[in-house]
Amino acid sequence: MEATIPTVSLAAFVDGDAGQQQEIASRVDHICKTLGFLVVEDHGVARETIDSAWQAAREFFDLPLEQKLRSRPTEAGCPRGYFPFASEALAKSLGVETPPDIKESLSIGPLRAPQRNISGAEFEFHYGENAWPAQPPGLQESLTRYMFAMETLGNKLLRVFATALSLPADYFEAFHSEPMCALRCLNYPAPDQPLLPGQRGAGEHADYGSLTILRSDPAVSGLEVRMPSGEWIAAPLVNDGFIVNIGDMMARWTNDRWVSTLHRVASPGTPGGGSGRRQSIAYFYNTSFDAEIRCIPTCLASGEQPRYRPVKGGEYLVQRFTSALAD
Repeated sequence: MEATIPTVSLAAFVDGDAGQQQEIASRVDHICKTLGFLVVEDHGVARETIDSAWQAAREFFDLPLEQKLRSRPTEAGCPRGYFPFASEALAKSLGVETPPDIKESLSIGPLRAPQRNISGAEFEFHYGENAWPAQPPGLQESLTRYMFAMETLGNKLLRVFATALSLPADYFEAFHSEPMCALRCLNYPAPDQPLLPGQRGAGEHADYGSLTILRSDPAVSGLEVRMPSGEWIAAPLVNDGFIVNIGDMMARWTNDRWVSTLHRVASPGTPGGGSGRRQSIAYFYNTSFDAEIRCIPTCLASGEQPRYRPVKGGEYLVQRFTSALAD
């Protein structure tokens, strides 16, 4: 396999005839079997929506630390709000002990809550109130608009994925009717002192949910993806597209027919990292709280047994998120 992340045109699938759609779906199936990462172009998201969210995030990270800390979670283990440097060590989610990651982030959870009975603690973790920063002006509006655009894009991508798995195009819709989505604005500054052994901008990890849509920095490198050979490659700089990868939920659904690939981020100014500050915005598209992740029948060969027990989406995300928190 070529040591790069393949590119797919979403518009070619959405606007194509049945034959064109099947051709693209077959290509996506191959990509997800071998790498699990693709660059999506012709996605239909307005450039103004992207640029507005990007600028708002940058202005937030430029604020003094004491001002950013006003949006820090008040409860331990809460996944929403501002997380300063050394809050996470993502490699811990794989059971690997490393120093904390050199990044800061602003995390926003779902913008609407389900109309169903969920216990207080579970509801608060997944659908609790967001800690919107008061500054910069317009941040909430810009990130809200961006999140709705990402949900629309995520639904289109799920139709491609369903077709690639020989399922009805709307197969995944019922599982994402009230998604536990999350937006993470991330800032990776150049470190002002030598890194500790094993320390990175973000340690190696796999994402937890159905799929991730990443607006990666178009000018500063740093994202690295592990190829099937074990080689780590630099993700391309993408100007008008998104880097999309499947997460562990999708791997469980497909009985590991599709791979949730390890990736990491090198700090700027270190080997693998670009020069200057790096920024990104990641949208994690996850299932509804009570969606059951169970092996898809089309992914189970004759005589084969599912590798994973069925699990509810909410239960799974709590366990994975808390496993990565730094001590």
